Amino acid sequence: MSKSRKTSAHKCCPGPNNFAASDRRDFMRLGLAGFASLTLPGVMRLRAASAAAENASSKQTKTAVIMVWQPGGCSHIDTYDPKPQAGSEYRGPFSTIPTKVPGLQFTELLPRQAKIADKFTVLRSMYQNAGGHPAGSMQLLSGDSDTRDKPAPRLPDWMSVANYMRSAKGPRTNPLPVYVGVNPPTSYTGSAYLGDAYAPFSVTGDPSSPNFVVPNIGLTDQNEINRLGRRATLRQKLDTIERAFDQQGELGALDQFETQAMTLLTNPLTKDAFDLSKEDDRTRDRYGRNTWGQQLLLARRLVEAGVEVLTSSLHGPLCGRVQNWDDHAVNHHVFDALRFRAEAYDQAVSALIEDIYERGLDKRVLVVVTGEFGRTPTISYSPSTGAGNASAPAGTKQPGRDHWPRAFSNLWAGGGIETGRFIGATDKRAEDSVDRRCGPGDFLATIYHHLGIDSSNTLIKDFNGRPTPIVDHGKPIPELIG
Repeated sequence: MSKSRKTSAHKCCPGPNNFAASDRRDFMRLGLAGFASLTLPGVMRLRAASAAAENASSKQTKTAVIMVWQPGGCSHIDTYDPKPQAGSEYRGPFSTIPTKVPGLQFTELLPRQAKIADKFTVLRSMYQNAGGHPAGSMQLLSGDSDTRDKPAPRLPDWMSVANYMRSAKGPRTNPLPVYVGVNPPTSYTGSAYLGDAYAPFSVTGDPSSPNFVVPNIGLTDQNEINRLGRRATLRQKLDTIERAFDQQGELGALDQFETQAMTLLTNPLTKDAFDLSKEDDRTRDRYGRNTWGQQLLLARRLVEAGVEVLTSSLHGPLCGRVQNWDDHAVNHHVFDALRFRAEAYDQAVSALIEDIYERGLDKRVLVVVTGEFGRTPTISYSPSTGAGNASAPAGTKQPGRDHWPRAFSNLWAGGGIETGRFIGATDKRAEDSVDRRCGPGDFLATIYHHLGIDSSNTLIKDFNGRPTPIVDHGKPIPELIG
């Protein structure tokens, strides 16, 4: 891609709803409410797919991944890859600060992370080649190389694939789901041909609210438990005819999901795992008494309890007027927006990383912090489309940065990796990754490697029955392998 061709796509992106939680059915509804409505073809497809995965799956340790998602794309030049010598048309107003790692500097927005930089690695040379949010997200999360924006993913994201592979090992002794999303990324992600059974159990809302509860877990009303048991028995009776045709014994897969859903409802241990009141006040204060801080604390709590795939999206009011990181000038005053969200972001992420190490989870749990791309190193100016947090009144000319997939940064912690360093580099203006360039395939292969999944040799059948690689390009990044 030439430097003269900007990849900013459309400047006026969707507002708050662009990254808001969808009304995807949660794990409970999949497991119980749909008992009597599942069709035979749908049931058989789920079970056949699970049988195929079981053949491909190997013995794995209970490694886990927490992905912290920055929807819209974080400005790398204003955070992890500052260029203090660049011209004023590139350089933002933030000064640079040293970190605990010699030679590694951040901007002043990230003082807490700078102090613990020895506990993570910064990958400064990520790139992909899609300029829109849908295609960019699908490239990074599923490996889809298409640069066109699509309404739904063609390939399953890595989270759903990991859920599929891990679920194939058979019934879990742990009552918690394999895959949980705490205010998860829902735009431009999905399980595609794997089916909704491998989507996350979604926890939405503000975990910092005194009234925050997770519905449909840890029921204590025995009458309600008995009622659900009767529904399960009814579903089993309706399944009798289907089982007569199940000569290959593939029906165990759906039974597994139903059992997990019932266990989630009735096992009292599940309620404890989601209960932040079990954490002491000092720990809750450390993460920050706000949505982002408490959702990352809940993420740590859940992986410690046995969840293996955990995603959490940092969107909403803490981002600014349009509730995401999409800092076009029409949306936000980019520098005001970065200041506005910096304290909550810096505190929550640094607390999560420190907690992973202090609690002895750093070998088992990999933490990845990323968005779909960076922001243009060149500062643009446009009239605001509306007043609000980090945005001037409508019509006011303000600075912004647009979409930039040619270079961006992300953080990696835990996972047994060697930390306290940075990988790769961009050019003097942060426009292009020029050293140790890493693309979406490398990103995905690295995560799969930590989860014990051989991405180069794992195939899953798509809707047409064709064996499809879970990622057909890229290799695990050597510096990020534990």
